[in-house]
Amino acid sequence: MKTAIKLAIILVFTLAKANAQEQWIIKSENLTRRDTVLIFKPADYDVKKEYPLVYLLHGYSENYRQWAGIIDCQKIADQYQMILVLPDGFVSWYVNSPYQKGSRMEDFFFKELVPKVHAAFKIDRRNIFITGLSMGGYGALRYFIKHQDYFNAAGSTSGGVIVDAHILQQASQMFFNNNRVTNDLTFLLGDPGKNDWHQYSITDLLKSQKHVKPFIIDCGTDDILFPGTLELRMVADSLKIPITYIVQPGNHNAGYWQQAILYHFVYFRSKLVN
Repeated sequence: MKTAIKLAIILVFTLAKANAQEQWIIKSENLTRRDTVLIFKPADYDVKKEYPLVYLLHGYSENYRQWAGIIDCQKIADQYQMILVLPDGFVSWYVNSPYQKGSRMEDFFFKELVPKVHAAFKIDRRNIFITGLSMGGYGALRYFIKHQDYFNAAGSTSGGVIVDAHILQQASQMFFNNNRVTNDLTFLLGDPGKNDWHQYSITDLLKSQKHVKPFIIDCGTDDILFPGTLELRMVADSLKIPITYIVQPGNHNAGYWQQAILYHFVYFRSKLVN
């Protein structure tokens, strides 16, 4: 009985945190499935004011509800006076698949979601941020690096920043006891034996740019993806990109992300342009 009561309390608490002010279901020209998006505005949202905007991207095998189940998104929106947008990235790795016409997530994000967000809310265009966990950390940095004219700064927590078949197969076996991660990526990017997956890595994207604005990354020392974050840090240092790097004990789980993401909001607040 005590266990049942505890589970009920946890469920109610999770649902309360996930109670967004708005939920959109978007029929997309770039995706085979409708995309669901949660929106959290400050409770005292004023249509006469402009607000900073933060996109929060979820991890692999999760959905648009993940962040709202980890942190109190409404509390953060109120505290930082920011609008939070939580889209569904499915298992897309937030890329445009060169093989699957119905999985063009990057096009959906910039051609459909972004215009809809700006049409619906008063956004301070000088202060637009993006971050995410695991696959979402990868997607956040990818979008930021490729679209620096849109974003002010970005972050990644426990990011899958190195797109390497061997590393991701190991992670897939650890988390799911199968090869679902690499199977999904093969569907999206093609056979890794015939196609260069590494070109999608954040390290490679950094090297392809003449200039990259500062961003924040972190990862727990017990995380299987920790070596990739270290590699990203070394590449950023070699390119003299002034990133903020946080390393602390932790693993690839919600307990770590619940604390780590708070540093990202502190960082974003420090980057606000007045």
